[in-house]
Amino acid sequence: MTQRNGISGTSDHILHSEASKVFQQANGMDHEKIQEADDCELEERGQEGGHRISVAVTGAVEAPDGGWGWVVLVAAILVLALTLAFPSCVGIFYTDLQNEFHATNSETSWVPSIMTSALHAGGPFCSMLVEKLGCRATIMLGGVLSGLGMAASSFTQSITELYITAGVITGLGFCFSFQPAVTILGHYFVRRRVFANAMSSTGTALGLCTLPVLGNYLHIEYGWRGSFLILGAVLLNCCVCGAVMRPLQPKRHRGQPLMNHGPPPPDENSDSKKKGRVRTIWSSMLAFLSKHMAFDQFCNNLRYRVYSIGITWMMLGFVVPLVYLVPYATANDIEPSQAAFLLSILGIVNIVVRPPFGIVFNLPWFKGRHVYVFSAALLVNGLSNSICCIGPSFHVLLAYVVIYGLSMSVVGSLMFTVLMDVVEMSCFPSALGLLAVMESVTLLIGPPLAGILVDRTGHYFHVFFACSAVVASSAVFLMVSFCWLDKKERKALNQVKSPTAPDPATPAINIVPGCQYSSVSTEGDRDKASANGAEYITSV
Repeated sequence: MTQRNGISGTSDHILHSEASKVFQQANGMDHEKIQEADDCELEERGQEGGHRISVAVTGAVEAPDGGWGWVVLVAAILVLALTLAFPSCVGIFYTDLQNEFHATNSETSWVPSIMTSALHAGGPFCSMLVEKLGCRATIMLGGVLSGLGMAASSFTQSITELYITAGVITGLGFCFSFQPAVTILGHYFVRRRVFANAMSSTGTALGLCTLPVLGNYLHIEYGWRGSFLILGAVLLNCCVCGAVMRPLQPKRHRGQPLMNHGPPPPDENSDSKKKGRVRTIWSSMLAFLSKHMAFDQFCNNLRYRVYSIGITWMMLGFVVPLVYLVPYATANDIEPSQAAFLLSILGIVNIVVRPPFGIVFNLPWFKGRHVYVFSAALLVNGLSNSICCIGPSFHVLLAYVVIYGLSMSVVGSLMFTVLMDVVEMSCFPSALGLLAVMESVTLLIGPPLAGILVDRTGHYFHVFFACSAVVASSAVFLMVSFCWLDKKERKALNQVKSPTAPDPATPAINIVPGCQYSSVSTEGDRDKASANGAEYITSV
């Protein structure tokens, strides 16, 4: 979602994420500078001769676009493989969970539903942890939580306990690992950002390719309880991936000593300050929501608002087919091993297709057109769900997962890229946080609603028809909305270039031949213009 994304930090508290990183992008730049809110930051570094010695931290960090960034990219791929793909593999144990706890389809579907919803809804809490601990420590904490959650799930005695262990705890662990991994890629890659996002999205494909095979083998050998215990140990590898994601460090030089002649004098107004703390609680909560959830962007940035609504509606039916594909296949007399193999084929298609798609979409021609490619792929993805309703044979389902996988590759490669196109990089973490919370609502209710549909009708193919309608309608909404926005901006831009009559109150401007004039050059200028009530036009 990750991914997610200007947050970076270390456990030494060298970098602070409170308005500390502004990403500057310009044509022809080979790197991106991360600018601190101040020119430099002073940090205590021990005691010498009774004086505190400080270190001046310079405010610019260059994104390497390679080097250790490739190691971070590989680690991000593995994190996404262990987190985003895991809820889809719960379908392998779907029938066993129903029989073990005597649960209906709707009750059982709450397990992957809560897991996926917690993965997205924990975004604001994840941002807070990244601010305090840094990306590296937060990812490792997520690995511990997800591993313990799945291990505890193997000892549950009711479906409600499974909701807490496999749903809430494991889902939050996935969130704490996934979002910082996507975020840190935005710091390491600028020129190759589209390629890095596409490559990192192959992690989901890698997980879909390997986890079903592993889960099916463990299910045959150890049952669902033993499988959950072993999978919990596998998820601890997120800690290893997080350990290699070292943050980018700014340059430091030794500053002047700060005099320290003793402890500060006691504050005489401590009582009045204690009374004032109660009044600051509400303002602190508003500041937290403003910082980690981009409500200002949602209200003022029309493109972000349209994209958030479209993605939220899409998630109502986007992941449901992955949850019900294996139960649908096994219910129609397809071997469980073949049903699990369908998910593996879906993963293989994604692994093969996503890297070349990432290279192609990084070409200059696609700049400004990412959202249209994304919407077209989403439309194909939605319509492909109706293919599996032709017949429940293995060959029909094989054709379905191939087409679904191809379209899913494009959607996964461009989802974060489109979000980076519609908001500034400095606003990306909070924008991703709000979008993740919005997604979590539809992700939470999607599988249970599908389960109710199965319980009422007794057939799985109704679920795929419903998902086809939901996803396809969200694709049409995004395509039409962004087309209308672009047309509106082009029309306004033409009016700016060829005004009908000059305003007598406006002073004349001498146009110098050979110079180019633009109303707004950056996304930040457009936001400032919107705040002043003026209409400015920027190129997509």
